[in-house]
Amino acid sequence: MITPSFLTDQANFMSNKEPKQVPTIVLAAPFSGGGKTTVTAGLIATLTQQGHRVHPFKVGPDYIDPSYHTLAAGHPCRNLDTWMISTDNVRESFSRNAQTADIAIVEGVMGLFDGASGGGLSGSTAEIALLLGAPIILVINARGMARSAAALVHGYATFEPTVKIAGVILNNVGSARHAELCTAAIHEKMPDMPVLGYLQKDKRLVLPERHLGLIPTAENGPWREVIDLAAAQIRQTIDLQRLMAIAATATPLPHPQRQPSQTQKTAPTVRLALADDAAFSFTYPENVELLEEAGAEIIRFSPLAGDRLPTNVDGVILVGGFPELYAEALSANQSLFDDLRQAHQQNIPIYGECGGLMVLTEGIRDLDGRFWPMANLLAGHCQMEERVTLGYRQLRTAAHGPILPAGTELRAHEFHYSSWSNRPDTPDPAYTVLPRRPQEKERSAGIRHGSIWASYMHLHLLTHPKIAPNFIAWCARQNKKRRKAEITQA
Repeated sequence: MITPSFLTDQANFMSNKEPKQVPTIVLAAPFSGGGKTTVTAGLIATLTQQGHRVHPFKVGPDYIDPSYHTLAAGHPCRNLDTWMISTDNVRESFSRNAQTADIAIVEGVMGLFDGASGGGLSGSTAEIALLLGAPIILVINARGMARSAAALVHGYATFEPTVKIAGVILNNVGSARHAELCTAAIHEKMPDMPVLGYLQKDKRLVLPERHLGLIPTAENGPWREVIDLAAAQIRQTIDLQRLMAIAATATPLPHPQRQPSQTQKTAPTVRLALADDAAFSFTYPENVELLEEAGAEIIRFSPLAGDRLPTNVDGVILVGGFPELYAEALSANQSLFDDLRQAHQQNIPIYGECGGLMVLTEGIRDLDGRFWPMANLLAGHCQMEERVTLGYRQLRTAAHGPILPAGTELRAHEFHYSSWSNRPDTPDPAYTVLPRRPQEKERSAGIRHGSIWASYMHLHLLTHPKIAPNFIAWCARQNKKRRKAEITQA
């Protein structure tokens, strides 16, 4: 039996705080691709439409699934990732954001027991459920099975004794009769296991996918229609009253030590330009909030819409997304690239993350061989590939810069379908990627080039408490130097 280390100190963590009951469920599945996101978004929408205030959460580092839950709830979905973020910070973030909810709904990642490695619960949905003291609802894809559904549920319910499954939802069933057969088989082996209902197979409920999974809702698509259709079926075929009763069994959590970020904002000391559109949509809500808390005024702009860089900014953030899908439109916005080149000459900090790195290079070459010129601030270009690079990364900053001092260790994640080709042989790297397995070796990642700090790495700013204030302080210092230089020249 695996007992996560945080269970031993959970009582101490909670003992000195007044507990608050937040009804919570964690929606898990045996594997990815079984419709967990559709069920989660549909439940969020159903309960929201009934007048409940639902706070959505997503296990793991994913940006895309949370966009559906954000759309369904009407406010941001938060990520709960115990590999990138400490368990105390995950629990604090959950408590702080869920404290005003009627119910918190957490969508799991991959299969219930899949996490950051092949062994243990670290980074898994099971770990999050234990950390929050929340009941698990297992969503199973019942297509092509009847009595076997019982074997599947029984195996997951007994695999790890510390992990308790509180109920089951059947997805992708062929008919009401099919759902009855599966339910009867489950109750034959586990009479006390609640089967809360089902979603029937419907091709209209299939969310479209692309090479990295679902398509973000920042792009145009029938997202609202699919979510509303799922919600309409859920109202008919899932016992919501029983689901709410199960959610109410969640362990009370302490009141958060930090208040919601909007009450902590100070007068802005720097202005930051943040790329925000369908090509640049990979932003954790906490990243923006922590930057604002540290003294940033965030000015959003859309490179796709032809926006130029906002005026009088002290820093630029180009987040990840899918710039390769919009390469032609981005390439046409040379006015923005002129502004970025001027900002670089003025030593204004420019932070590029994954897609942001791509547009800072000479250009993007797509799978059809077409080349789309970009900002040309970094030598080389980004070549789209057939295979994905992804995984958690243990990093050490290789240079002093706007993120953290050189030699600081932090955690991140990486996923992209492009490679940086024809880059300089001896760049000034941003990070050293540390080996996580014996057969791995250290490698360099990203680049520090003048005022640019760019890499394929995605950071959640809760991973290190000093990233946001350091970035703001760095931008403020550079602004002060520019003003002093201007006065001297005048």
